[in-house]
Parts: sequence; C-alpha cells; structure tokens
Amino acid sequence: MIICRTPTRISFFGGGTDYPKWYMDNGGEVLSTSINKYSYITIRHLPKFFDYKFRIRYYKTEETQTVQEIQHPSVRECALFLGLNSGFEIAHNSDLPAGSGLGSSSTFTVGMLHAIHALQNYMPTKRELALNAINIEQNLIGEAVGSQDQVAAAWGGFNRIRFSAENTFEVDPIIIDKTRLDELQSKLLLCFTGFARSAPAIAAHQIKETPSKYRELNEIQQLTQEAFSNLRGIGSIDTFGSLLDTQWRIKKSLTDKISNSSIDEIYEIGMKNGAIGGKLLGAGGGGFMLFYAPTEKHNAIKAALKDKLFVSFRFENTGSKIVYFSHE
Repeated sequence: MIICRTPTRISFFGGGTDYPKWYMDNGGEVLSTSINKYSYITIRHLPKFFDYKFRIRYYKTEETQTVQEIQHPSVRECALFLGLNSGFEIAHNSDLPAGSGLGSSSTFTVGMLHAIHALQNYMPTKRELALNAINIEQNLIGEAVGSQDQVAAAWGGFNRIRFSAENTFEVDPIIIDKTRLDELQSKLLLCFTGFARSAPAIAAHQIKETPSKYRELNEIQQLTQEAFSNLRGIGSIDTFGSLLDTQWRIKKSLTDKISNSSIDEIYEIGMKNGAIGGKLLGAGGGGFMLFYAPTEKHNAIKAALKDKLFVSFRFENTGSKIVYFSHE
C-alpha cells in the first residue's frame, strides 16, 4: 500500500507565458507557491480475487480488465507510459475540488506518476516527475495546459520558474527574509467564486489567441520580473499587491472568456473594501480569487462577500511526497 501526497499551487505572476506556444519563441517566467492543500493518491496491487483487474475510485468508480479501458485519461496514460500492466487499485482524495484554478489536474498527474513509480520500487527525481507530467498532459492526453503547474506540484515551495526556448526549465527558490514572507502570507485571502464552467476550453482559446497578444504577454513577463525584485527588495511588499492588480487587468484582456460580470463584481467588491490587488487563479471562468489586502481589511472583505467561501492556507515546501509505503 502506498499513499502519495501532492500539493496544489497558487500562481502569482506569469500565467500565460508558461504555454509552449509562447515560451518556445520568447521564454517564459512565473512566480508561484505550493500550498498546504493536497491531492492524495492511494495505490496497491489488486489481489486476484476479483473478476476485474483494475479498480479506480475518484468521483466515480471504474472496474476494467485492461489499462486501455480505463476512462480517466491521466490514470490510463500514466499507467501506459510507465508500463504498469499488473492489476492495481487506485483511490483519489483531495482537500479542494477540481476546477478550482489551483492546478488540481496537474497535481493529480504528478501524484499519479509518483505513486506508480513507488509501486514499481523506483524513486523519481522532481525533474522527472515534472517533465513526464508535462509530456503526458500536453502530448499524450492532448490537454490545453501550460507547464507551470506540473513543476510546482513536483517541486513544492515558493519559486521562480523560468521556461526557455529550448523547451527546458529552471526552478529558483525565492530567497526572502522570513519576516517579509510571513507578512506576504498574512495579507493573502483565498475566496471561492464558484466552479469554472469550462477551464480547458478557456485555456485552449487563450493559447489560440497567443500570437496576437505579444504586447500583453510581454507586459505580464515584465511584471513578473518586477514582482520578483520587490520580493527580494527592501521596499513595501504592498507593491506586490499593486502589481497583482495591474497583471489581472492585463490578463483579462487576453480573452473575453477569462472573466465575466460575476467575477468582475467579486473583484471590485474586494477592492472597494480594502484589497490592494488580486487575481483569479487558473485559466478563468471561475474557481478561486486571490486577494492581497492589509490584514485589518480582511474582515471587511469577508463581510462584503459573506455568501462566498474563504479558505485558509499556508505556503508549503515539500512538493509531491510518498507519505506511506508498505509491502504488506
């Protein structure tokens, strides 16, 4: 029996520059952190008592005779990619729902790869997990996803992730004074706006529009560099919040599918009640809204958005991890 725990993430800056269609020509850069909200994959060899060979439990249950019959695309492609043909049982649990804008799809794929590797008595590197998850999602499944979520889930921590035109990436931990880091965390609020209607469709549309959004994506990349400098500087960290606001207004212009009137209203209510900045997390259309606001303004924002769910969280540093392993 094996249990793998993999974190979700908050992407602060650079979203959109992590699509291969952009960074293969221009490079890309994101600032993100993993958080203490996790996806759990439990896996074991399935005993031969049953009239099926594979059982997968997530929001529904699948029982099949072959890997190829598995409907869940990530489970199927991860098992095929790693050559796992012996009978297995997989169960998935998560602290947060899918479609919430926190990279849950890639978190699942990274965790699945890690769990299968452990079942095969192999310890993959973080880079292996990230690269294989990117390949599986983008090429084998054919999903419209970027490359940052897989890296964040595999590595964990608060990082600057840089993508090169050579289709490689580098992960640089953000070096920041603990007092400054604690101040940043204390000013962040995570508000659930509702489920995204079709995040993959929104991402696909954004990717399609990428060639015509050169100026906007360049501006986002520059803001990412400014935010990185602010984190490591000595000026007010509230500049980080102001930059989030600037980036969000640019990001909305990438496609009219990223935001809508309901999301705009939530954001403006937060701003009117003391937020300095923020952004919708993920591809758009719903999910979690991140606010940056002085701590003394948090109660006012929550009261103004009392019909919304606010979720507490902390940054985490472990990345994907095997938390239980037993041969029995």
